[in-house]
Amino acid sequence: MPALITRDLVVLDADLGPDRSDVIRALAALVVDAGRASAVDSLYADAWAREQKTDTGVPGGIAIPHCRSAAVTEPTLAMVRLRPPVSFGAFDGPADVVFFIAAPDGADQLHLQLLSKLARSLIDEEFTAALRAARTPDDVVALVERATADEPAAAPTAAAPPVSGRPLLVGITSCATGIAHTYMAADALTNAAKKLGVDLHVETQGSAGMTPLDPDLIRRADAVIFANDVDVRDRGRFAGKPVVQAPVKRGIDHPDDMIREALAAAKDPSAARVQGGGEGTATATGARAASPGAEIKRILLTGVSYMIPFVAGGGLLIAIGFLLAGIGSGIDGYRIVLPGAGTSTGGLAYNDWALQKYTLFDLPPQGLLFYLGAAASKIGQLSLGFLVPALAGYIAYAIADRPGIAPGFVVGAVSGYLGAGFIGGIVGGLLAGYAARLIGRPAVPRWLRGLMPVVIIPLGASIIASGLMLLVLGGPIAALTKSLNDALTGLSGGAAILLGVILGLMMCFDLGGPINKVAYAFAVAGLTGGTTASLQIMATVMAAGMVPPLGMAFASTVLYRRGFTEVERENGAAAWLLGASFISEGAIPFAAADPLRVIPSNLIGGAITGALTMAFGITSRAPHGGIFVFFAINNPVAWIAAILIGAAVTGFVLVALKRFVGPRVAQPIEEPSLTGSAQPVAA
Repeated sequence: MPALITRDLVVLDADLGPDRSDVIRALAALVVDAGRASAVDSLYADAWAREQKTDTGVPGGIAIPHCRSAAVTEPTLAMVRLRPPVSFGAFDGPADVVFFIAAPDGADQLHLQLLSKLARSLIDEEFTAALRAARTPDDVVALVERATADEPAAAPTAAAPPVSGRPLLVGITSCATGIAHTYMAADALTNAAKKLGVDLHVETQGSAGMTPLDPDLIRRADAVIFANDVDVRDRGRFAGKPVVQAPVKRGIDHPDDMIREALAAAKDPSAARVQGGGEGTATATGARAASPGAEIKRILLTGVSYMIPFVAGGGLLIAIGFLLAGIGSGIDGYRIVLPGAGTSTGGLAYNDWALQKYTLFDLPPQGLLFYLGAAASKIGQLSLGFLVPALAGYIAYAIADRPGIAPGFVVGAVSGYLGAGFIGGIVGGLLAGYAARLIGRPAVPRWLRGLMPVVIIPLGASIIASGLMLLVLGGPIAALTKSLNDALTGLSGGAAILLGVILGLMMCFDLGGPINKVAYAFAVAGLTGGTTASLQIMATVMAAGMVPPLGMAFASTVLYRRGFTEVERENGAAAWLLGASFISEGAIPFAAADPLRVIPSNLIGGAITGALTMAFGITSRAPHGGIFVFFAINNPVAWIAAILIGAAVTGFVLVALKRFVGPRVAQPIEEPSLTGSAQPVAA
């Protein structure tokens, strides 16, 4: 098995730049230069995306940026000792020892176990002191090999121990990638429990596999600690137990606090508990609980994110259907018969065609495209039919986990039946989720627990949420939805252009964040209606969402290269494709580095594109895909022109702000050295 780390992957006492993004890119380049990954940009993008989810700095001056990436060809460690240190978000200060963990998408268990052992060693003060004292890269390699060869000293056990008389806690740790934070949090919590005289047993739900806690151990536990960034598997095992829940990084940074909070929860009759339904979400106790506004935002974004695949797939199928049927539409006199569906035009506007009936097998060869187009369009329509049920179902899931899905889908279907639409889906999903949570909250006898998540909670929550929607709320919400749709359908002239400006601003403000998602969800919800106004809104939203990355690409690679760092220029090169594909997040690295100049530039360009798209009356039958779904745009030339105008305005405004507002950027003319700093020259 190839070594995880070699001397070529170790850099000592280097200045790689003032920002963590510079350090991560340099380490990604080190991995690629060692022949262990295929592309610096891809590896950096995956690592940076992981970094933006959770800071990877941990107490003691250590940072562990890490990711899974398709660019990685074999599991790899790269290490740098920084002079000066760089902040990776740890509460106690910047990091001077940085390990970059790069794992392939399909890394084998043995490699993942070695990586988890290394991560655990990084909270060992003797190990980190030895890293700081190492004189050569070979010394570091030897230290890492010893750390990954030996069993971690504080590995949690799963079997139930004998009764000790001390407080007994159980816990789960898990993180998004399951490589580093999962195991570091487990050991930090275990070590803190030992110091406090508490028995703690942790189940790590990471990439290296998991050994479930013994059921008797869970039964005897006084309380549960969940330090997790992803859903806890088999949460129902802990039903009724007092619980403390927080992000996994808190388990690393403040393990003592979490142990004390769990001990306090065990003695508090009103403490939060794992819900009796088995899969419900338990909230953390104390000050770490999310604010109501942040909780609602998380819930709604979860629903939208799960809904989008239904919409994207269905919308693209409809667009493809129109493309194929349009190519074959020269054959007059065909009316399509879909297998098992009776006479149907697949949702396409061919109702005036003759009533001759053909099947797939007796169509002339030229008619095959028309037939396939109608079939694709019908499948797309059926997919879009899940828009409101999926939205409501996964809003409820975000509140009550799996027991909320069924009542959420049911109330979403009721909302669609009543014509309450997108708004009804949101209201119904919230009702179903909180009803499921309420029903699952009380502790129930063990014999009843198995029935709670599969029968009692879905039944009760469906009755409550769907009953309220059907009998009370559905009518008023449907009336509101109809009035909004009528108002949009009647928009023309200046009113339509103003709507385009508003949508453009929303799409460009937070680049994939809540405001962007609201505008996008508003647009895709209208696709099911198929009105001209709703199709114009879809075209406007997609066009405006393409402007920020294209504008950043134009500014950094064409207009003013010396005003951007080498990393930003490389991000700009990638942003051309991201923008063309309608991936607004391609502009995030620029906005994160210089928000006060980048965000206003994006807003101006997006508003102009939104106004032009509505003014030109451009429509889109596809909800995603950027320029690659040009065939679904009624006027692709004007649409692309509107996008390019907005992107150009964004680029010029950003360059003007960089040159004349605030400090000008000094741009190095050389690549950052791995052994020292490149000398900058004035821009």
